[in-house]
Amino acid sequence: MSEPVVMTLDGRVHDAAQPLLFADDLAAVRGDGVFETLLVRGGVARAVELHLARLAASAAALQLPTPDLDAWRTVVDESAALWTRNSADEAVLRLVLSRGRESGGEPTAFVTVGPLPERVRTARAHGVSVITLDRGYSVDFSATAPWQLAGAKTLSYATNMAALRHAVSQGADDVIYLSSEGRVLEGPRSTVVLARGKTLVTPSVEQGILAGTTVAALFEVAEDAGWKCEHGHLYPADLIAADSVWLVSSVTLAARVTTMNGVVLGRPGSGEQVSEMVDRAVGVAATS
Repeated sequence: MSEPVVMTLDGRVHDAAQPLLFADDLAAVRGDGVFETLLVRGGVARAVELHLARLAASAAALQLPTPDLDAWRTVVDESAALWTRNSADEAVLRLVLSRGRESGGEPTAFVTVGPLPERVRTARAHGVSVITLDRGYSVDFSATAPWQLAGAKTLSYATNMAALRHAVSQGADDVIYLSSEGRVLEGPRSTVVLARGKTLVTPSVEQGILAGTTVAALFEVAEDAGWKCEHGHLYPADLIAADSVWLVSSVTLAARVTTMNGVVLGRPGSGEQVSEMVDRAVGVAATS
């Protein structure tokens, strides 16, 4: 296994075993920043442009300085190359951009590369059981309270991690959030997609959820293969009636939802094409 990689936006490689942030960095003391997580597969960081576009959108939402995307591209390529120099294994590459030190100065920007968690391999191979949790706000929340940053990928992930721990305490693997109206929103670190015949449906981002980069790539591949792809309003009953339900994300890719609140989901023999299209989409996105 390759050693973890830490590289700052100036191209300097840092010792991953040594501290990097100042104690007053707003990433640590406020969660005031944004991030993206990419998969490294076959020696290449996947869907880089989709992630950079979302990084820029999240930075704008937080009124951070506009990211230098050319500099990020260079560091992404170099850090992925450092990982693959000693390992052919898949890896997780993370981009982090914070407002910087509380005492002032430039934003903090760095990339890390580390090994793929074992939970990812398990979810890909065996799927996940989920529970639904009330996120506690309406689908209109994002439009009426933009300062809540509902559609930005921020470093403030404490609530999401608490939700995942709660799921584990209930004997489940993951979570699907619901709005106060009972609509399906997203997972703490994934996008929900259901398959119904040759139609894929995912919740619309206007409901205050993160725009999924892997789903965007999947929909391009699926439409080319003759599938109909929709963004809309979903309810738990729609998931129960679907041929298959998936949690789609940049690193896990496609994890089939096997049960929701103890109810078995999906139809036997369905869904293999969805997983294959996600794999293909990630390969296409790497070269686009």
